[in-house]
Amino acid sequence: MSATRIIFLTTLSMLAFASNSVLARVALKYTDIDAASFTSIRLISGAIVLLLVAGFRSRSGDGKGSWWSAAALFTYAASFSFAYVNLSAATGALLLFGAVQATMIFYGLWVGERLVKTQLAGLVLAFGGLLMLFLPGWSTTPPLSSSLLMMGAGVCWGIYSLRGKGAGDPLRTSAGNFARAVVFTAGLSVLLLDRLSLDSAGVGYAVASGALTSGLGYVIWYMAMPSLKATNAAIVQLSVPVIAAAGGIVFLGEPITLRLTLASSAILGGIALVIIKKRTPRVDAQGTKAQISH
Repeated sequence: MSATRIIFLTTLSMLAFASNSVLARVALKYTDIDAASFTSIRLISGAIVLLLVAGFRSRSGDGKGSWWSAAALFTYAASFSFAYVNLSAATGALLLFGAVQATMIFYGLWVGERLVKTQLAGLVLAFGGLLMLFLPGWSTTPPLSSSLLMMGAGVCWGIYSLRGKGAGDPLRTSAGNFARAVVFTAGLSVLLLDRLSLDSAGVGYAVASGALTSGLGYVIWYMAMPSLKATNAAIVQLSVPVIAAAGGIVFLGEPITLRLTLASSAILGGIALVIIKKRTPRVDAQGTKAQISH
């Protein structure tokens, strides 16, 4: 694959991932759709697109997904939606991304990876940035409950990505996981039926989030990933919160505050130090490497 094509596909996938935050925030702030319905429509739309693409494009018979991965995917998607009822696009993307990367880093430590001094400094810097985001006395402190929900969403996405390690063809596996997650999200919608609220604009944003920025976004990312080193694949994801912040400014008129700027610099800079200094990915007993995804 040519360098130009790799750059194009990678840029497109990062735009898609960042757009998820913007679409969710627009839908849940400016339309009448409820968070449970947004989650259900997003997952159903994503499942349809991934199943169709996997049926036409994927030649491998490996990878069917699993109920545990589907549960992690559903929990991520539901927490993501409910968090964005009150969080800005930029803050939500930063918390989500930070939690995803933290989950993967701590998993690496748990299975025996060791950090050098520069990486430890990066972790301290990143956690300092997170604490800065919630320091009292600032008028722009994000709601704690929504922030915890978004960080929980990031942990679940990190778990979902780690479970994709050695699970077979990533496209078929994702399609299977999305299809199974529909069962969970249907149950959520039934439980919250008394809060059901829909309008055409909200449904449209949810479909776009599921079919385009989730479903097709993952397909494009899987096309680009084989040509990227694992470290490069992780580093390039540092752009997602920045793109989401830009989208929030352009489409939602969200301000970029001093607190968010300082916290973002510390969190993303700290994570970059950990990733850049990371040694060759640890190979497990089955000879597989952890899949980096978002």
